[in-house]
Amino acid sequence: MLDALILGLIEGLTEFIPVSSTGHLLLAGHFLGFDSPGRAFEVLIQLGAILAILTVYAARILKILKDLPHDPRTRRFVIGVLVAFLPAVVVGVIAHDFIKRVLFESPMLISITLILGGFVLLVVDRLDLRPRYHDAMDFPLPMYLAIGIVQCLAMIPGVSRSGATVVAAMAFGSDKRSAAEFSFFLAMPTMVGAFAYDLYKNHGALTDAALINIGIGFVAAFVAGVFVVRHLLDFVSQRGFAPFAYWRIVVGAIALAAVLTFG
Repeated sequence: MLDALILGLIEGLTEFIPVSSTGHLLLAGHFLGFDSPGRAFEVLIQLGAILAILTVYAARILKILKDLPHDPRTRRFVIGVLVAFLPAVVVGVIAHDFIKRVLFESPMLISITLILGGFVLLVVDRLDLRPRYHDAMDFPLPMYLAIGIVQCLAMIPGVSRSGATVVAAMAFGSDKRSAAEFSFFLAMPTMVGAFAYDLYKNHGALTDAALINIGIGFVAAFVAGVFVVRHLLDFVSQRGFAPFAYWRIVVGAIALAAVLTFG
């Protein structure tokens, strides 16, 4: 139960920042010796993070739903989010078993992708980019699709879903704040889809003990996720993504050294 609490806090603190929550969860679970049937715990506690973002963005979401029938800009944004979500649906269904049985079981791969992703994030953060879009609702439809395609890289644990979407959005002309905000919106259908599909695939393997651990992780992820979502956009606007890049490199290097030393 203590392990589940720790892992839930890690999920909530890292889901919406570009450091790879799944990578952190899998590495922490590996070194804690945490047993997760079918790796369902790591996916299912994301429901806590989903509810965190829905709670913080409730007013914004309700406004979007209210404006949807009569506002063309809102309709185009919702369509854009769905377009960005579709590539993950296709790749996730096709590669689900390979991702869970192979990629999720390789701490060395996760450590390396954390390090490499840190350097990529550091380079992008320092580029003299000229943003053309300052609101996530104004991205063109091809840009939404391109971001969704890049998001699929995050199915490799350690890459980071938010990191992939943020880097893609900035590369295609978004400012940092809008890139981070669109990552929030795209997280909603992506994480709900992953949660539902993983629950369908693994419901038979969930014991009472596993469900208790998932419940503990869910609550911890919710509380930590609310804190992060409330403060992340202001932090990114002021500090950029460099602190997250350095964090990834340090954590990845320590984990890689531990894997090579202890297995």
